[in-house]
Amino acid sequence: MRRMLVRLLLGIVVSCSVSAATQTDNFAASADLIRNTYERQLYTLPAFKEGHYGLRMYRQTLDPKYSAAVWTDMARVASRLNRFAAEVNTPEQILLYTNRRLASYANDNDERSQRRYAATKHTPEYLYLGVDLLGSMARANEYGLKHQQDKKLREVIRRYDFARYATDQEMIKAWAAQLANQVFWLRQLDEQDVVEPFIEAFRYAYPDDKDKSLSAQQYGNKIYGLTHIIFADSAYYQHPVDEKQYQWIYDYLRNNIDTILLRAKEDVIAEVGISFLLAGLDQDPVVEQTRQVIQRAIDKDKGMIPSVSGDFDLKYGEHRNVLAIMLLDWKSVNHAPTIESDPSVFSDLPYGLIPIKSH
Repeated sequence: MRRMLVRLLLGIVVSCSVSAATQTDNFAASADLIRNTYERQLYTLPAFKEGHYGLRMYRQTLDPKYSAAVWTDMARVASRLNRFAAEVNTPEQILLYTNRRLASYANDNDERSQRRYAATKHTPEYLYLGVDLLGSMARANEYGLKHQQDKKLREVIRRYDFARYATDQEMIKAWAAQLANQVFWLRQLDEQDVVEPFIEAFRYAYPDDKDKSLSAQQYGNKIYGLTHIIFADSAYYQHPVDEKQYQWIYDYLRNNIDTILLRAKEDVIAEVGISFLLAGLDQDPVVEQTRQVIQRAIDKDKGMIPSVSGDFDLKYGEHRNVLAIMLLDWKSVNHAPTIESDPSVFSDLPYGLIPIKSH
């Protein structure tokens, strides 16, 4: 009797193991479906989208086949920094540049655009400083590079107190995820460190007991902000994150996962699952739940996840679909590519970028 019970229990364990392995293979097959769709046409995408996809896949796999897409991203960064160093760095030039950027938000009637316009119209320089300059400098820095006029560009950053934007309640409600990125980029560049003030202000802007009063857009903005705090701390899939450091985020995501799966868009749902993978929480039920939702969202005929309106445009769908690939077929975090560890990727630097250690 005892022997039979042991055999029965062993059979259950083996069955569960096989079932789990089958499910993992099933998720990986779904990721392959999307991957094949995008990689057949990767080099037809705009430079930003091509680079966004290629860099994430390189960091996940270290596969050199993504090197060309990484180079495209590097060239895009160089082009932008070259322009800023040469043409957009005085207060007058920045004002002209940002007023043109701001006008694009004024003409859109959706809630996100209107919030961004209202929050940023009195501090339009944020569009240059946070949205454009910091992201390009941080990306170059991640590659082990800097602009040849790095000193000049850093002097521009130092003219502004970034806490003004990062702790403003209306700015957070308009730009939560972007601000999360930017405060970590500033820290990465050894400039201003306003990470903790931003997090404190974020939690004040979005108290958990007010979730039910948030619009769909604002609820998405909150969850998006939470996941980007995790993503930015990982330097975008380069380093693991310590769950204990962000226990309040992980506890919130666990406690509210059912609501998130109902109210959030697919890209945000995928980011929630990836946030757990970044902390090494592969077996957490949240990962399985998010994977199942994302897998069901894939249109098998088109080989991708459409937008909420049913659109299958590859360009506009790149963000949600590359996140889906990562969630469904997670590999590992890798501090890559850098000019030191992956010199072949950087054998021909675009004009304007130089190794950090060259001076």
